[in-house]
Amino acid sequence: MKGTEISRKYYETFGREMIHSSFPELEGRIAAGIAGPGSDCFGYDDEISRDHDSGAGFCLWLTDEDYDRAGFALARAYGSLPDEMDGIAKAPVNPYGKNHFGVMKISDFFRPLTGSAGAPESDGQWLYTPEFTLAAAVNGEVFRDDLGVFTGIREKIKSGMPADVRLKKIAARAIGMAQSGQYNFSRCISHGERGAASLAKTEFAKNCISLVYLLNGSFAPFYKWALRGMKSLDLLSDTAEALEELLCSETHAAQSAVIEDIAGEFADYFRQSGLSVCRDDFLEMHAYEIQNKIKNPDIRNMHIMEPGLQW
Repeated sequence: MKGTEISRKYYETFGREMIHSSFPELEGRIAAGIAGPGSDCFGYDDEISRDHDSGAGFCLWLTDEDYDRAGFALARAYGSLPDEMDGIAKAPVNPYGKNHFGVMKISDFFRPLTGSAGAPESDGQWLYTPEFTLAAAVNGEVFRDDLGVFTGIREKIKSGMPADVRLKKIAARAIGMAQSGQYNFSRCISHGERGAASLAKTEFAKNCISLVYLLNGSFAPFYKWALRGMKSLDLLSDTAEALEELLCSETHAAQSAVIEDIAGEFADYFRQSGLSVCRDDFLEMHAYEIQNKIKNPDIRNMHIMEPGLQW
């Protein structure tokens, strides 16, 4: 049973009745579910990943006002719920809010992930907030949210990235792929710097992964789950398999061929989607065309490689 399924069953078995009988005044105001950092919140948990921060439990998210009024009592009631369900131990609650179980303010959930009490509030926040934290802000499952505040913020994050910010990130990832993979990888090989070449192909892969998620209107999760998540995306999902070949192959000629194949696939996509009309497969040229489509002059005039990856 996946972590989200365990969490939902624990809530339905114990949590729903606790709220109904002991906190009727909050029953229509609490959001319940599981979300945030953690493989279980992405649906990627297995026996290996359950060695920490796992177990039966759920999170209850409250507005600041409701938390100040009843958060302590609700947390005590949550702490009194059964210590196991179906042989699965209840997950511990971190008193510093670093896991995703127990009672929490909505604002305290989002602030470490977005830099504010909800969705990013400015172009700068959207540009420089790491994509893996945005992914953690919108993953998991919400079992109930009658008030709609928590779900509303998540929906705003999912669909709210300004168009100019998205174009800027796409341009930065495209030129990052061009510089690291199409240009520097082969040069490092020619210089006999195998370690530098390995770093170059890794930078190429990281930029490529981020770009695939951006083109799908999504956010790349933490690196260890990024390739797995790519395989379920609608656009360019086949790139995940090619990147695995690139990262695991030991033949430099084969790696160079994979880099060029991937770059060519992105160049074709840029042309077909209207993001670029450049006939060359060197992604740097596409990056400049994409950046020139940005309407906000402050963002358009930023260095082409800003914002850099934050993994």
